[in-house]
Amino acid sequence: MNSDVPHADFGRVRVYFGEKSGKYPDGNQVVVRGRDTHAVFDTPLVSNRIGADVDEAQLVILGHVHEDHMAGLHRLPHAAVHVHERDLAAARSWPGLVRHYGLSPGVRDAMRAGIEREFHYAPRPDALGYADGAVWDLGGSRVRAIHMPGHTSGHCVLLVEPEGVAFIGDIELSGFGPYYGDATSNLDEFRHTLARLPAIPARTWVTSHHRGVYTDRAAFLEALVAYVARIGERSERLVAMIAEVPKTLDQLAAERLIYPLDYDEAWVFDAERRTIAQHLEELIAAGRAVADEAGRYRAA
Repeated sequence: MNSDVPHADFGRVRVYFGEKSGKYPDGNQVVVRGRDTHAVFDTPLVSNRIGADVDEAQLVILGHVHEDHMAGLHRLPHAAVHVHERDLAAARSWPGLVRHYGLSPGVRDAMRAGIEREFHYAPRPDALGYADGAVWDLGGSRVRAIHMPGHTSGHCVLLVEPEGVAFIGDIELSGFGPYYGDATSNLDEFRHTLARLPAIPARTWVTSHHRGVYTDRAAFLEALVAYVARIGERSERLVAMIAEVPKTLDQLAAERLIYPLDYDEAWVFDAERRTIAQHLEELIAAGRAVADEAGRYRAA
């Protein structure tokens, strides 16, 4: 093990913290050393700095598929990789990941070059699918998958028992708020996921990014309330964006709802467009927005 990487222990579970508590592009690495099986959850960039405690893993369980959660898979060619069945195609091939993200043709090459350079991206055609409720008995500890979609269609919380450690992945509880900007993301599913999250029987909650570890339930619930509130704040901001001048979806995406204008990544326009479209659907259903025949939206 590499003691130079900050970590915290919870029974057989060790959490290694990435830079700035795993702030993107880094992440936090969970390792579970069972008597029979040595497992890791996801493989963020920090996994490349840990050493044997990751490199000797026999099992990788991905809570979901995104480039920053696959950044150490290249170190584990012989480990079994398990992915929720709804994210499986995205783990197995680049075309599957393109569909998962919903990338426009003009940005695909730049996206692939970027994630190969920054995240050591390599698909895993050998990845195996799992379903909601899947259990891995590691010996002394077991892992249970709880399907919590929204961020991606296959996003899962991984609960380690009996330690009561819940790896909640990209339900990251950050000030940025929930991300649901991919083709397989779903705002309505994310709302249901966030409503269900407090019922998970955990004593410790581990996020992939930003926050790291919560061991106090009251603090966890307070952070969750603030995180959920960001969805409503975005809806209100979008209403303000169409209050005076009707705008098309592309105009709104160019104006941006969630990312600052100086955040220059190839995939941002696609993510903004997908995010805004879902909010507009909700606003129209609630009678707060209308669309005209030219595809322009305005506040009702």
